[in-house]
Amino acid sequence: MSSWPQDDTRRSCPAGVAGDTPPLPSPRDARVPSTSTTLPLPPAAGARLGTFAGVFTPSILTILGIVLFLRLGYIVGGSGLAQALLVLAAAHVITVLTALSVAAIATNLQVRAGGDYYLISRTLGPGFGAAIGLVLFLAQAVSIGFYAIGFAEALAPLVLPGHAWAPRAIALAAVGALGLLAWRGADLATRFQYVVMVLLVAGIAVFVAGAAGRWDASTLLANWPAPRDSLPFWVAFAIFFPAVTGFTQGVSMSGDLAAPGRSIPSGVLGAVGVSALVYLACALLFAAALPAAELRGEGFAMRELALWGPLIDLGVMAATLSSALASFMGAPRILQSLASDGIFRWLAPFAAVNPADSNPRRAVGPTLLVAAGIVALGDLNLVASVVSMFFLVSYGLLNYATWHEARSSSPSFRPTFRFYDRRLGLAGALACLGAMLAVDLRAGVVATLIVYAIYRWVERQDLAVQWSDGRRAYHLQLAREHLLEAAAEPEHARAWRPQLLVFSDSPQRRARLLAFASWVEGGAGMTTVVRLLAGDRRDVVSQRQQEAEQLAAEIRDADSTAFPLVVVGDDADSMLSSVVQSAGIGPMRTNTVVANWPVGENKQFYDSLGVGGFGERVATAFRLGANLLLLDATDEEWTALSTRAAAQRTIDVWWQDSPSGELMLLLAYLSTRSTDWHEARIRLLASPAPGASDEACGRELEERLEQVRIPAEVVIVPTPSESVVVQASRGSDLVFLPFRVHAGRFYSPFGWEVGPATRHLPITVLCLAAQEIDLEAEPDDGVAPAPTASAQ
Repeated sequence: MSSWPQDDTRRSCPAGVAGDTPPLPSPRDARVPSTSTTLPLPPAAGARLGTFAGVFTPSILTILGIVLFLRLGYIVGGSGLAQALLVLAAAHVITVLTALSVAAIATNLQVRAGGDYYLISRTLGPGFGAAIGLVLFLAQAVSIGFYAIGFAEALAPLVLPGHAWAPRAIALAAVGALGLLAWRGADLATRFQYVVMVLLVAGIAVFVAGAAGRWDASTLLANWPAPRDSLPFWVAFAIFFPAVTGFTQGVSMSGDLAAPGRSIPSGVLGAVGVSALVYLACALLFAAALPAAELRGEGFAMRELALWGPLIDLGVMAATLSSALASFMGAPRILQSLASDGIFRWLAPFAAVNPADSNPRRAVGPTLLVAAGIVALGDLNLVASVVSMFFLVSYGLLNYATWHEARSSSPSFRPTFRFYDRRLGLAGALACLGAMLAVDLRAGVVATLIVYAIYRWVERQDLAVQWSDGRRAYHLQLAREHLLEAAAEPEHARAWRPQLLVFSDSPQRRARLLAFASWVEGGAGMTTVVRLLAGDRRDVVSQRQQEAEQLAAEIRDADSTAFPLVVVGDDADSMLSSVVQSAGIGPMRTNTVVANWPVGENKQFYDSLGVGGFGERVATAFRLGANLLLLDATDEEWTALSTRAAAQRTIDVWWQDSPSGELMLLLAYLSTRSTDWHEARIRLLASPAPGASDEACGRELEERLEQVRIPAEVVIVPTPSESVVVQASRGSDLVFLPFRVHAGRFYSPFGWEVGPATRHLPITVLCLAAQEIDLEAEPDDGVAPAPTASAQ
């Protein structure tokens, strides 16, 4: 087993055999394990609700809530029918787009418990998933308080008139009763919802019958335009939008559904469609039955128009209770799913479920506390504003998540819901963002910042979650598109960047190569670390995966962005030739080979680097068109470097007017982009040509440095003998020195062997360029492409 180049002369290169093995993991995929774990998903015992009971009913009962009974008439009277219809249309455009996104993404995977949180986390990853999970839990818990306050405002005048404390007491009692229903489980809550639905439908029916009997076309026409002191559009939108925020309540019940992939799309779209028709019909009836002044007055317009007013009172109470109950069923399930994923360890106690029916009883407690706190505030307008912003954020991310998944063009994106276009998801996300900023700019910015802050915090934890999401597919698609676009562009010297192929056989010295590679990449190139395995076919193939995992771990421990590559073959020479020629893809082919300078102290060691050894392999890589960088760094030199601040370090470049000189100067500059060498000083050391003065040589080099825009100090030295190089660079921190290879031996351009000199220098990089490096290249340089037929 061996790798090129040799890091130790005691190693050999026995013959080996290539074989087919599994692909190697990227270090970006090998995340650091954390204490965060994913708890087992709830059992399927509770998954027994169908479309009507599990999705349509909670969704429609939440949408047809307090806004329909108490706010719709006011919106029609204060805005005029025309603007009121625009408000309804704008709100329902957002809900329809989001419903289509939900239908697409819900039919592309097996939806488990958690509803919106599950969909987003399995698409956009734990960062956005955790952010929307917390936000959506709070939004639904807050909305319980919102609906409980509305219920209390309707009931208090009937049972405890004249008592200021009554609404708050009734609201708290309602929250407690609904919490008990939620704690008992979905079956009892569903049966209660059927009772509520009967009352709700009865209330809407008596209103429709009464308003239809008072239909007046002239009143309708009078209410069509906006009144003189009409409500601004976005004010009316802000009042109405909370009505349609409940259509995803059924999605939150995903863990209790028998067939979520079928029930969620049909239930959500059905609830959105039916509720849109109800709101449209009621708006028309309001406009045709009462003058605008009465609609926007202090009276209860819907009760006034109904055939039997008390049934409207029951409808209001039923609507608010049903909406609150739907939120009480959804919020604990989101919290339980978030807790079971282990993203926040402090939520772990709420991951437990009731074994009999998978009901998240522990998560009911925090929901109850949040709802009771909102009731204690008692400010309906404040609650409505907060709820609207949180739901808009969640809708925006649902739309974005679906667009993100579709945009990735992943072969795994195969939703069975066919009536979807990825542009709809993007349009829905932008519509949600626009609505947030238009309705309440300050609240929208605050809500967005909260979500972003949670997202960034989670991403910085580098959690090892036990699920796959759509981010990898998305990035791979972008990489594919960008590679194709780059390949279609003509090559140009200005686009050159280091694509490094790092060879090392020694784990002890590999870490230094990884650090060095990160310096000379300068944030512009890519690095692949290679291990070559040669040996018996059976032994080498079985070791490949183990070696790949070890290599990935070393890269991860070094905090490097390199990619691992382990290659097996018959012998090291043939593998070297193959890897140097084939590494990379498309326009991102390897152009530079990096290796450690072999360890050795005596003349016999350097004599051993002849034909068939290290020197010949270096020459092979050069002949194949790869630039060569050989790093010589001892433990003492590396330790000494760590004691110097970046701004106090010095990089020496021994100038040679050749591609190697240009490459060394460019790599020295790229190194100063890294934090290890930021603001380090670059010295360009050169000797004048025969017959030229030191001053003329210095001026020429300074002009050249100014032309190539690299800040460096020119130092004129005598003809660089070994002693001159050692004397001039002994106090520096990093030395770039050109070399050439002849008969397997390494020489400076000035004729002396470089091996012995490196022992007396600090960290040294031997550089030999096989490609033209043009630091002076300008955009207009090069051959212009031939004109197309249409341009001739």
